[in-house]
Amino acid sequence: MEIPRCMSTQHPDNAKQPFFAENSVLNGNEEIKEAYYAYSHFNCTEQLWDCEGKEVDSFVIKKLFDKYGSFFKGKKLGEDLFLTLRVPNPSVEKVEAKVLLETLESIPRSSDAARIFYEEDTIPIFEISVPMVTSASELTRISEYYKKIVVGKQYRVLADMKIKDWIGKFQPDSIRIIPLIETKEAMLDSTEIVREFITKNKVEDYIRVWLARSDPALNYSSLAAVLINKISLQRLHMLEQEESIKVFPIIGCGSAPFRGNLTPANVDELISGYSSVQTFTLQSAFKYDYPVEDVKSAVEKINNTKRKEPIDVEEERCLRIIERLSDAYTKQVMLVAPLVNELVKFVPKRRMRKLHIGLFGYSRDKGNIQLPRAIGFCASLYSAGLPPEILGLSALQSKDLECLESVYKSFRSDTQDALKYLNKDNFKYFPKHLINQVNKSLELFNFEIDEDHKSITREIMESTRLGKTSLVSEKVLEAAMIRRFLG
Repeated sequence: MEIPRCMSTQHPDNAKQPFFAENSVLNGNEEIKEAYYAYSHFNCTEQLWDCEGKEVDSFVIKKLFDKYGSFFKGKKLGEDLFLTLRVPNPSVEKVEAKVLLETLESIPRSSDAARIFYEEDTIPIFEISVPMVTSASELTRISEYYKKIVVGKQYRVLADMKIKDWIGKFQPDSIRIIPLIETKEAMLDSTEIVREFITKNKVEDYIRVWLARSDPALNYSSLAAVLINKISLQRLHMLEQEESIKVFPIIGCGSAPFRGNLTPANVDELISGYSSVQTFTLQSAFKYDYPVEDVKSAVEKINNTKRKEPIDVEEERCLRIIERLSDAYTKQVMLVAPLVNELVKFVPKRRMRKLHIGLFGYSRDKGNIQLPRAIGFCASLYSAGLPPEILGLSALQSKDLECLESVYKSFRSDTQDALKYLNKDNFKYFPKHLINQVNKSLELFNFEIDEDHKSITREIMESTRLGKTSLVSEKVLEAAMIRRFLG
């Protein structure tokens, strides 16, 4: 079994909708089509299935078999293709906590469906991802609940027989768990979280570890998020050597430069920049905002490369840069928050669900302010003509640039990709103190402006300020079409 290089996800960052979408918002049945489409057309061997913020679809496997049986006869789920569930973390998502239990109970039922379809014992779902992980015990609880409660109950006797003899056997006996780690502290401590989990649960072959990219950017700045990931990847590689166990990192990059800059046109930079990553997330903008042939070619390129050792990182130096960036970014975000919260209501929805909630709930608390989730945050600032990648960069010192050139070779090009969507004419809508810092940061880069995008962002801000908002959502989407991502 080969660990996938590409994971198709349900992140709603796309400007365009796929051809199979009947409306502007993708519904649950269309996500079944989406999974098949990712497998069959893009040759993406893993689909993430979100079980957060929506009704749990316990029959996703059965629906795939029913609708696309001929395809799945030739490509076995659980062997050739992965379907990975992302479940709520009860330690954080109290309202969604019992959704975890429903989801775990659905796994043996999916095995029953696969057994009938393939006419042999087979396990289509054996792996789940748990978000917002900050400790090994969060993972161990889920592992033990599955083994002791979901599967373990089959050995209990009711009246005159065991449950397994009455209902049928429960498979798989255990599940693999992927920690999705999202905060700076947890990411930098990821080696100890993983070490404790693999030791306590006697994991001896491999573990997959998912490092977030969007949430650290929203919390600490885009550049700081890159540096946090680079340090974490270096430390996970050291853990792999120390524990003699394979560690396969996943990185959750989106198409917006702020969220990773992973696009079909930019895969070479991501592969080389995150050389030790095994699996890259292909979010909705990657799949639907580019020509199909470009997406297929990009997936093929990722699939045909092998992961290598991570880029060498001078950790102490990078940690000092992260602290300065984060501090400056937080202060600047407090200045843009009112405008972000004003514009986010005009950002179109793309999925019929609440978003994966992130660490601090559906709104993101920073000091005395609240922010929307990362996609809405990005979409709002791009629509205002202020790409969020520039925030925090005023903290950089000249000596930092040498370090960045070695650790993050595409820093300038990634930032320049974002600055195409700058509109200095709209600076008058922002606090003067912020703009002074932004102008200082802009001196580091040479970039060209997309004039069409600039014109639309001017209309968005003028209309918003005059209270003529009837067409603002349309203009926000029009600008996103130019960028090829919503946020």
